[in-house]
Amino acid sequence: MYIAQAYKFKHDGWRYVVGTIIIFLIGWQFLGMIPLIVVSFFQAENLPEFLIASESAFASLFPAKSNLYLLLILLTFIGGFIALIFVIKYIHRETLTQLTTSRKKIDWGRFFFGFGLIAALSIVTTVFDFYSNPENYVVQFELIPFLIMFVIVVVLIPIQTSFEEYFFRGYLMQGIGIAAKNKWVPLLITSVIFGGLHFFNPEVEKIGNVAMIYYIGTGFFLGIITLMDEGMELSLGFHAGTNLIIALLVTADWTVFQTNSILLDLSDPGAGIEVVLPVFILYPLLLGIMAWKYKWTHWREKLFGKISPPDELISIEE
Repeated sequence: MYIAQAYKFKHDGWRYVVGTIIIFLIGWQFLGMIPLIVVSFFQAENLPEFLIASESAFASLFPAKSNLYLLLILLTFIGGFIALIFVIKYIHRETLTQLTTSRKKIDWGRFFFGFGLIAALSIVTTVFDFYSNPENYVVQFELIPFLIMFVIVVVLIPIQTSFEEYFFRGYLMQGIGIAAKNKWVPLLITSVIFGGLHFFNPEVEKIGNVAMIYYIGTGFFLGIITLMDEGMELSLGFHAGTNLIIALLVTADWTVFQTNSILLDLSDPGAGIEVVLPVFILYPLLLGIMAWKYKWTHWREKLFGKISPPDELISIEE
């Protein structure tokens, strides 16, 4: 139902190709990057330093845990989000609600359930680990930097995570699903692409390529709950809750989000439990909780079934 409803709108293959270019390259990687590039240019002492810094997204031009750099990085996603809204409205004649869910309106209860579930779990596990292994943490709380960071992330991280969800679990999931005429191909492709875009994150350099199991596994988890629930509300809430709590609660010197959080994690990450626990233990548990709450059934059909135009469209065409 969720993927198939794209048949109700303009869904020619070329529209998705053009739309992807506009969203990903023009909106996110070009227009969204302009503020970061301009500020970084003035931060650099000379052109060679600017060019060298561009290889690491200009992070070397800013102090560690810089709120300004955090703001500029998160602003890049606004360009992508604006481009996405433009594409679905004017190229596909679809609304944001229709890209979000197969329901008549967005179910905000589902959004906040997904958000609250991972937020509560993240807070509880972090507090437990803090008291169990106090040597692994430093309290780095400073009121003014924290409050500035708080405003930045509360406003912009939901935009960042929503852009990623709408692009991968929404736009690409529907477009690839219509082309493949089944559900497992878009689930596979979007999960691998989503994970692949995290390949250059500092976490991968620190932990090793095995960290890709976590990123690709997360893509599969978010894709599965989107297909099973016939909408993106749970994945939107879950992704926002994950990134927001991490940014506010705990950071490390080797993570992509280095913020003025309450705690600094000093532990040296291994390549084992950090990857295995979420993907093979935590995510199945969360799937079970969601399946129980929302009474999911017909797993095989929803994850591997074929995609065809809705009955009402077939009757109109006939």
